[in-house]
Amino acid sequence: MTTVRIPEDWPATEEQARAVQDALRARVILDEPGPPPRTGRVTGVDVAYDDERDVVAAAAVVLDASSLDVVAEATAVGRVSFPYVPGLLAFREIPTVLAALEALPSPPGLVVCDGYGLAHPRRFGLASHLGVLTGLPTIGVAKNPFTFTYDDPDSPRGSTAPLFAGSEEVGRALRTRDGVKPVFVSVGHRVTLDDACAHTLALTPAYRLPETTRRADALCRRALRETHPA
Repeated sequence: MTTVRIPEDWPATEEQARAVQDALRARVILDEPGPPPRTGRVTGVDVAYDDERDVVAAAAVVLDASSLDVVAEATAVGRVSFPYVPGLLAFREIPTVLAALEALPSPPGLVVCDGYGLAHPRRFGLASHLGVLTGLPTIGVAKNPFTFTYDDPDSPRGSTAPLFAGSEEVGRALRTRDGVKPVFVSVGHRVTLDDACAHTLALTPAYRLPETTRRADALCRRALRETHPA
């Protein structure tokens, strides 16, 4: 497990954080297809918080994209690096998530974030931020639509409906289980929206949420318990 220090140049104010978003957003790549679904490696990242101790634990779990078997995993724990501000949540998590990714013994391939990419008020959620900083293809798969609107997709698995910010499509509501509430997929970096949805379906053979997210969630919670027991 890696212990993380907050970088000295990390933003300390909302104004500084928004300036970083503005600078990095221009580097998001939207016209690359990314790796084909079910090929290579795919990595889930997630975080867990201990609010009383101001601590965050991050996990990165690498799966074989075809079999969904775990290939490698790593965790990191550090201090929360930014106050809670809607739209700036990535600044609370990025240093620890990066440390977990860097601790992996093998390349991560596509990275799946439990959250948002372009489906973000400033079009630069965690998946986009992480993708730009690492150069890796990234997607966001969220549990709820945030502030965006959508029509309910048809009931069968694989059905989709656009996720809108006004008239702009920022992602898709995707049904991963027949008749079960959809997940909300958005592009992070170097992946198309069609392929982001295809990856998500490939990662959800049995449950609503991707196996990447399920495994990373369990691992970061365990890391938090082991390093900061109640």
